[in-house]
Amino acid sequence: MGQPALLDSARSALRPRLKAEREALIEAFHHDGKPEKLLRGLRTCVDGVLTDAWNAAGLPPNTALVGVGGYGRGELFPYSDVDLLVLLGQPADALTQARLEALVQLFWDLGLEVGHSIRTVDECLVESRADITVQTSLLEARLVAGAAGLFEQLRRRHREALDPQAFFQAKTAEMRLRHAKYEYTAFALEPNVKESPGALRDLQVIMWVAKAAGLAESWSQMARAKLITRAEARQLMEKEYAFKDIRVRLHLQTRRREDRLVFDVQTPIAKTFGLENAKGRRASELLMQRYYWAAKTVTQLNTIMLQNIEAQLFPHPAAPVPVNAHFNEVNGFIDIAQPDTFERHPEAVLGVFVAMTERPDLKGMTARTMRALWHARNCIDDAFRADPHNKAQFLRVLQAPSGLVHALRRMNDMGILGRYLPAFRSIIGQMQHDLFHVYTVDQHIMMVVRNLRRFTMPEHAHEYPFCSQLIANFRDRWLLYVAALFHDIAKGRGGDHSELGKHDAADFCRNHGLSAEDTELVVFLVEQHLSMSTVAQKQDLSDPDVIQAFASLVKDERHLSALYLLTVADIRGTSPKVWNAWKAKLLEDLYRITLRVLGGEPHSADRELRARQREALATLRLYGLPADAHEALWQQLDVAYFLRHDASDIAWQTRALHGKADSPRPVVKARLAPIGEGLQVAVYVRDQPDLFARICSYFERKNFSILDAKIHTTRHGYALDSFLVTEASFAGSYRDIISLIEHELCALLESSETLPPPTRARLSRLSRTFPVTPTVDLRPDERGQFHVLSVAANDRPGLLYAIASVLARYRVNVHTAKIMTLGERVEDVFLVDGATLNNPRTQVQLETELLDALKISPTF
Repeated sequence: MGQPALLDSARSALRPRLKAEREALIEAFHHDGKPEKLLRGLRTCVDGVLTDAWNAAGLPPNTALVGVGGYGRGELFPYSDVDLLVLLGQPADALTQARLEALVQLFWDLGLEVGHSIRTVDECLVESRADITVQTSLLEARLVAGAAGLFEQLRRRHREALDPQAFFQAKTAEMRLRHAKYEYTAFALEPNVKESPGALRDLQVIMWVAKAAGLAESWSQMARAKLITRAEARQLMEKEYAFKDIRVRLHLQTRRREDRLVFDVQTPIAKTFGLENAKGRRASELLMQRYYWAAKTVTQLNTIMLQNIEAQLFPHPAAPVPVNAHFNEVNGFIDIAQPDTFERHPEAVLGVFVAMTERPDLKGMTARTMRALWHARNCIDDAFRADPHNKAQFLRVLQAPSGLVHALRRMNDMGILGRYLPAFRSIIGQMQHDLFHVYTVDQHIMMVVRNLRRFTMPEHAHEYPFCSQLIANFRDRWLLYVAALFHDIAKGRGGDHSELGKHDAADFCRNHGLSAEDTELVVFLVEQHLSMSTVAQKQDLSDPDVIQAFASLVKDERHLSALYLLTVADIRGTSPKVWNAWKAKLLEDLYRITLRVLGGEPHSADRELRARQREALATLRLYGLPADAHEALWQQLDVAYFLRHDASDIAWQTRALHGKADSPRPVVKARLAPIGEGLQVAVYVRDQPDLFARICSYFERKNFSILDAKIHTTRHGYALDSFLVTEASFAGSYRDIISLIEHELCALLESSETLPPPTRARLSRLSRTFPVTPTVDLRPDERGQFHVLSVAANDRPGLLYAIASVLARYRVNVHTAKIMTLGERVEDVFLVDGATLNNPRTQVQLETELLDALKISPTF
C-alpha cells in the first residue's frame, strides 16, 4: 500500500477512535472528578493516535516526533493545542517535505489543534539561544515516536548549551512582565487560571528554573533538596491540583481553550464542585474565595522557592549585619538572627515589619525569614493581640514615615494581617458584585491605603495637587490609614457595612489606646465614608440647605478634609474606570463650599449669585464685548440658573449667545470642558416638550456618554441646556467633533422628525451575569415645587435616552440631571415637574414604564 493510501487508511481509522476515547475520558471525569487522570488519559490517547499516524507517514528512520509545551510535560487539557516538534536528522529533501506536509494535514484532519515546528538538532539549538520560549519548550520535551537516539542527542546538546543562571534571569524577568500585565495582583475578579500571578504559570516557572539548574524535577525532589519543606511541597501539590481542576472545568464548560475565570462561567463551575448559595453568598463567591486563598499561598511560596534557587545558582555569602536583637541584614535582605527567632520571641512577628519600615533600604526578606514567618502566623491569638507591646508595634507600622503599603501587603500575603485583625480575615478574597469594584475587598482596601500614601509623596503631587496640599497640613495622617483599613471591613456580613464597620473601628481604637478625639475621627470616617460622594454626585450643590446639612455632618475643617481625602482615595481604589475629572470637580466644589460655611460665611443664594455674576462679567470684559453685552440674556435668567452654573460657564454661554437672545433658530455651541475631560455642549432653542429626549437621542446615536445635564427655561420661553459628554475618540479629534456636534444637533432641533424608539443595546458580560434590580423612586422635594426622580440600573448605551423618552411621553419636564456612573451601574437623579405628577394613578403608570425601560431584556 502506498504512502497516500496508508494516510487515508489512518485518517479513516484514527478520527473515530480519537473522538470515542476522548469522549469516554471526559465522561469518566464527570463521574469521578479526577483532573490528573483526565490529563494523563488525554495525553496517552493522543500519543497513541499520533504514533499510528507517524508510522503511516513513511518518514525516514532518522526522524522523531517530539511533544513540547504542556503536551511535552505529559498533560493535555481538553481543548489545549498539541505542541509538536518534528526533529530531523538532516534537512528534509523534497520527498520528506511532502510527506511531512501530508502528515501535519492528517493531524488537523483528525481534529487536533496542532502547533508544530520542523527543525534539525542544530536548528533547535540556534532557535533556543535566540528565544527563551523555545529554550523552555525543549527543557520539557518528550519523545512521542520515531528515532530515540536522535531525541537523546537533542536533549544532551540542549543540556550542555543551557546556562542555568541566564535561564533563571530570563524566566524571572519574563514572570515580572507577566505579573505587570495583570497589575501584580492575583485578586482580580476575573483571573486567568494559567497566567495570573499566583496561578499555574508561576508553579511552572519554579519547576523550569529548578530543572534547568539540575536541582529537582518534582515537588517531592525539591523537598529532598531542601528548597522547600515537605509541608510546603504538599501545599503546592494541592494548589496545583486545584488549579488544574478549575482549568479542566473551564475548558469543558466553554468548549474551547479558555483560561479566564470570567463572570459568565464562575457560577456554573462552582456548581460542578457542588458549591451552592449559602448564608447570603453566591456559589461563585465561594469558588473564587477558594481560588484566591490558593493563589495567595502560591504567591508566597513562589517567592521563597525562587530565592532559594537563586541562592544555589548565585552563591554570594555575605557577613550578616545586625539590625536589632532579632534580625540581621544579609545582602540587602532582612534575615532572622536564629532559626527559632519567632518561636522564642513571638513579638518579632510584628517586629520584622517595624524593622522594614524603619529601614527602607532593605529589599525584602530572606527566604528562610519568609518561611519562618509563614509558619509563625499561627502564634497570633487573643493573648498575642492583647499584649501592649504588640499593639504598640502595629501602631508603629501604621505611623511609619515610609514603607507602610509594602508592610501591609506583606502582612496580608503572609496571613499576618488577617490573624491580627480577625475581622479583616473574613474579607480576604471576598468578591464584590456591585459592578464597579474590580478587586476583592482586601485588595481594594490595600489600594485605598496606597492612594492615601501617594497623596503624601512629592513625586506624585502632580496627580492630585489638591489632595497633596490637604494631606501635607493634616495632623496625624496615620489616622486616615486606620479608617481606610476599616471602611469596608464589614463587607459581606449582611446589613449596612458602614454601620457594622464603625463598631470594629471603635473596638480597635479603644484596644490600641487611641484618644477619644482620634477615635471619634476614625469612627466618623468609617461610618460616613460614602456620604461625601453621595452628596456631591446626587444632590444639588446650589441648594443652601444641602450644603448646610453636609456642613452640620462634618462639623469642622479637620473632619471635612479627612472625609474628602478618604473619599477620593476610595473612589480611585475601586476601578480605573470609575474615577473621572467630573467627579473630581464635584467633590472639590463640595469641599470648598462647605469649608466657607464652616468658616462662618453663610451659603447665601444672593451672595453666591452676586459673586458669580461679578466673576462672569470680569471674564466677559477680557473678550472685549460691550459693557452691556450680557443684559439681553441675563434679564431672562433667574437665580437658579446662576447658582447651578460656574462663572466660567455663565461667561461662555453669554458670549456664545450675544445678540441671539431672541434667535428664531437653535443655537448649539460646544467646547472642551474646563475640567480637562470631555466636551461641554450648550443648547439654546425655543422650549418644546420633548427637547431633553431629542438631545439625548442625538448623543445616543453618537455613542456619547452624558456625565452631567443642566436644564433651564428662560422667562421668555427659551430652553438653555448644557451637557457634559465624553467619548474615547474626543482626545484625538475634538475640533472636528465640536464642529460636527454644532452642525448636526442644530439640524436635528430644527427638524420635526419623530423621536426614534430607544435601542436595546447589548449589555456587557458583567451586567448580564450580575444584573441590578432596577429601582425607581419618585417623590416631591422638600419645598413641594419639584419632584425628585431617582433611578438605579445596569448601565448600557442609550439608557438615559430611554428614560428621557418615557418622561417626554408623560410631558414631564427635566430641570437637572445628576448622572452617576459606577462602572457597570448607574444611579441617576433628576429634578422634574409636570402636571401628570400630581395625579397618583398617572404617577404609578409613569414609574411602571420607567421600570420597564430600565429592565434587562433576556435577549440582550
